[in-house]
Amino acid sequence: MICTVTFNPSLDYIVSVEDFKLGLTNRTSSELMLPGGKGINVSTVLMNLGIENTALGFMAGFVGDEIVRKLREMGVKSDFIKIPEGVSRINLKLKSIDGTEINGMGPKISNDKVQELMEKLDTLKEGDVLFLAGSIPSSMPDDMYEKIMARLDGKGVMIVVDATRDLLVNVLKYHPFLVKPNNHELGEIFGVELKTRQDVIPYGKKLQEKGARNVLISMAGEGAVLVAEDGQVFEKPAPKGILVNGVGAGDSMVAGFMAGWMEKHNYEYAFHMGISAGSASAFSENLATKEEVQAVYKQVTEG
Repeated sequence: MICTVTFNPSLDYIVSVEDFKLGLTNRTSSELMLPGGKGINVSTVLMNLGIENTALGFMAGFVGDEIVRKLREMGVKSDFIKIPEGVSRINLKLKSIDGTEINGMGPKISNDKVQELMEKLDTLKEGDVLFLAGSIPSSMPDDMYEKIMARLDGKGVMIVVDATRDLLVNVLKYHPFLVKPNNHELGEIFGVELKTRQDVIPYGKKLQEKGARNVLISMAGEGAVLVAEDGQVFEKPAPKGILVNGVGAGDSMVAGFMAGWMEKHNYEYAFHMGISAGSASAFSENLATKEEVQAVYKQVTEG
């Protein structure tokens, strides 16, 4: 079983506005509505790569219903817990203004609903994969990732964590299979500035010393680095292409890496699949399709 968790999913309203002006009525020149949230992005790319998985988390109100409907339309299986009050969030993303976003709050999640999610996760067993990605809503305990990983500790579940700062550092003792900070997030943890692929390698190893099994570091235009559990280190510059929409590129990298690992149990192949999926999503309006990933993979391995 492969599951992703999105505590606070969204309906992303992605718009382009030519010549945006504050204080005036602006009109969109293009618009797109997609289900969003880091776990949902991972689920979508895994499904695009032919890997069955289930998106878990919480949803509420008419927006929650639309998120589930859109996922079903895309072929993504979900098993969200319905929150009786409030509404799932709508996130406005202004594409033409340097990644400016206005994100909603989402519903308040009660302790009994958190417990319901925990019971769903209790069914995971050895060899299953769980993706934990993104921030934790203010209504939930801020050590939620730790609680989940402590509960699953010793069961042989491969857990992937894509989170920042303390959220990430505090779960390393549970030996996540994969963590994916970017170079800025990794630098923040250790109080240093990391610019080049060579810069990040020793700090990736430091995360391993703290308990991470594999450390995948994304570096936008600089490429990526994998510090693997078996001692190997892989690095690649960023594939060549035109950035169209960077939303979900990091999530796509995580999905591509795990898809590659599950297919061949080879770290180099998994790393190449991760870079390919991340870049393919960045070069596309939507999250990467299998064909788009394969096209970039060819460039990564032949270039």
